[in-house]
Amino acid sequence: MTFNDNANFDSRNVRRRRGGVAATGGGGALALILGFLSMQFLGVDVTQFFVPSAGSSQQQEENLQCTGAQANESIDCRMEGGAVTLEQFWAAEAADLGVRDYRDPSVILYDNSTNSACGAASNAVGPFYCPADESIYIDGAFFQILTDRFGASGGPLAEMYVLAHEWGHHIQHQQGILSQVDHRDLGPTGGMVRLELQADCYAGAWMGGATRATDAQGNQILREPTREEIAQTISAAQAIGDDAIQRQSGMRVQPETFSHGTSEQRTRWLMTGYEQGVGACNTFEVRGSKL
Repeated sequence: MTFNDNANFDSRNVRRRRGGVAATGGGGALALILGFLSMQFLGVDVTQFFVPSAGSSQQQEENLQCTGAQANESIDCRMEGGAVTLEQFWAAEAADLGVRDYRDPSVILYDNSTNSACGAASNAVGPFYCPADESIYIDGAFFQILTDRFGASGGPLAEMYVLAHEWGHHIQHQQGILSQVDHRDLGPTGGMVRLELQADCYAGAWMGGATRATDAQGNQILREPTREEIAQTISAAQAIGDDAIQRQSGMRVQPETFSHGTSEQRTRWLMTGYEQGVGACNTFEVRGSKL
């Protein structure tokens, strides 16, 4: 899903953060892999990787202002362009899910480590949503790890899928679902798996409607996804299934520990959203055998 080179966008909700917090307990690729093995990947219960934000270094933030041409080349601009389309998509769709007075999350782009209202985090947590400050945090280096270590195909749409998934957690927060799920409810039909599959479905629904978004001049922001781009996004969903991560890491597949769903489930719910929209995303009403 490429951007229209002539589009211009400036989301005040997306900020590039410079500087970080003192590293605690490592980071980088190894720590990120350990984050995957803890099965908190792309999730919301990442508190074991957070530390009190004492002794923080100075952090500065700047707003981005990008063109479509820049978004086709730069991850930061790609995240901003994706955020603009998500803002427009959910402004139109959120009410149908019972969300009153929809508000956008903030998107914080950082390197290595950062502070959040959930605590100070290293990139070991991967992309995450913090409900306490209604913000999505993304370290762009994550996407290279996803392809190099976990075998995803990569690609712009697959990267924006990660953002859209975290945005889905923000929608769940505004629905009241996020606080209702017990994060200890693991297993193939547990509440955590249902929560994550619903966020995948919401991401797919955005993917199906993203091309409706326009900039202030009326230019279409995103072009229709190609079959190859959809296949790349499916590859990302498959790479982050609980079963795939456990196998790739040399572990025995342990369904009782699943927190995000299998590769097949994640792919199916992503495509359910893409083909049927947000109305088809209530994973909490599906029988376990059909999940």
